[in-house]
This record gives sequence, structure tokens and C-alpha cells, in this order.
Amino acid sequence: MDILSFIWSPSTLNELIAGSFGGAAQVIIGQPLDTIKTRAQIAPPGMFKGPMDILVQTVRKEGVLALYKGMASPLIGIAGVNSLLFTSYAVSRRIVSPYPELSLKEIAAAGAMAGAANSVLASPVELFKIRMQGQYGSATDKRLSVVFKDMWRTYGFRKGVMRGFWVTVAREIPAYAGFYTGYEFVKRRFKQHYGPQLPVWSLLASGSCGGLCYWLACYPIDVIKSRVQLAESPPASGGSFYMRREFQAVLKESGWRGLFKGLSPSLLRSIPAAAATFGAFEFTREFLLKTTGV
Repeated sequence: MDILSFIWSPSTLNELIAGSFGGAAQVIIGQPLDTIKTRAQIAPPGMFKGPMDILVQTVRKEGVLALYKGMASPLIGIAGVNSLLFTSYAVSRRIVSPYPELSLKEIAAAGAMAGAANSVLASPVELFKIRMQGQYGSATDKRLSVVFKDMWRTYGFRKGVMRGFWVTVAREIPAYAGFYTGYEFVKRRFKQHYGPQLPVWSLLASGSCGGLCYWLACYPIDVIKSRVQLAESPPASGGSFYMRREFQAVLKESGWRGLFKGLSPSLLRSIPAAAATFGAFEFTREFLLKTTGV
């Protein structure tokens, strides 16, 4: 078996298509709480009293649609991001084990590998989303196209468009290890009770559990990532040094609580968003399986 045939099985296209549907569902359902989460992480000290205050002030000053700021970036890129994610996960499963039924440790390993691969697209998508969400309704706010042009013209590809890539990798590896392990753990428990044909609500509940595990696994690195990608200028040094420096800056500004800013809206968001992601993915893949036979 050559490498290409190993990676690209007949079902890979189905994974790509189903992943894009799952990603679109995630963005549409979860964007308002994602905006609240990001603003909790990046707002200047004293600007907001907490997540509820962010919600109230954002709606009052900028309107309800402000909760969907930055949505264009993930919605445009989410087909690629989630297609890459779910396809990478399917390939990683085959790399980890030749058998279809993996242990939870093997699932965590495959999820971590998929997260690392996913960072290639997730990093720029997250960068532009965060930079849009970090605008608070002033006259100087920029459109996504202008933000992209400014980053590209001023800093180029590596320090502009791909800023925060390594901190994104550091987030995605534990996040997707938790994401897929939590999902599979709960799904298998439901199968023990209901058999292989699971009711819809159990798939949604399994997805929600995966989403909760995602955020619990990636904090506080998500806070560091948001700050790095919103900063006016790129990090002066690479890799672990700038992550450590940002970590120390958060501790100095806000103490240990600052490392967990935005966690509560993230957990709330994960329940409907991850349920929608896995639900859309599973239903689309099942439909394609019945339609194409692969």
C-alpha cells in the first residue's frame, strides 16, 4: 500500500464534506458566546466587569449584530479548517492503529495529531477573528478585508498572517485530544445502553461533552494565544519564549484568575456549538455513506 492510498481512502471525501457542514454549524451557533469569550480575554483591564457585562455593553453600544463580529473569518475558512480537522483525525486513527476500534488513549493520540495538523489553517482564521472581535464599535473599526491587507502589507506572511502559529499548535494538541476523547467516551457509554443505533439526543450530548473537554484541556493557553494574536506588533522572539513572557504578563496584570478569563462563556458556548458540530458531521457523513456507499 503506498502512502497516497493509505491517506486518501474512498471515504476521505465524505470526511471533508461532512467536516465543512459541521464547522459551519459550529460557527453559526457558537459565535455570540465566542465574541464574549474573546473580549473577556483581550479587553483592557477595567473595561468590563464580567461576561454578562460584556454582553450588555456590547448589545447596548454596538447592537446585537456585534456579537457576530469576526464571524466572516471562521465562516469563510471553516470549511477548510474543519474538513482538515476531521480528515486529519480519520487519517491519524489509521496511523495510530490498523483496527477500527481504538482505545481512549489511542483516540487521544489521534486527536492530538489532528489538532497539530489543523493548526495550519486554524491559526490565520483565529487571528483575523480575534482582531475583528477586538474592535469595539468606534469610527476607526476596520472591515475584515482591510485588516487582512494591513497585516499582510505591514508584517507579511510569517509575522502577520501566521502570527501566533506555535501558540495555536500548543493549544490545538491538548484541545483536540480532549475533544475526541470526551466525545468517544460518552458515545460509547450510550452505545452500551442503547446499542449501535443511537438516538439523536445522545449524539448531541456526546458532542457537548467533547466540547467541554476541549476547553478544559486548552486553558490557559487559549488566553495566551488571544493576546499574542491581538497584539499590535509580532513577538520579538519565537516559540516558547514569547508564550512564557505573555504568561508572566497575564499573571502580573490579573493574577491567576487572569489565566482563566473567558472560560465560563467558552464552556457555555461549547454545549450547543460542539453538539451542532458533531451532529451535523455525523448526519452528513451518514447521508453520504448511504448515497455513495463509501
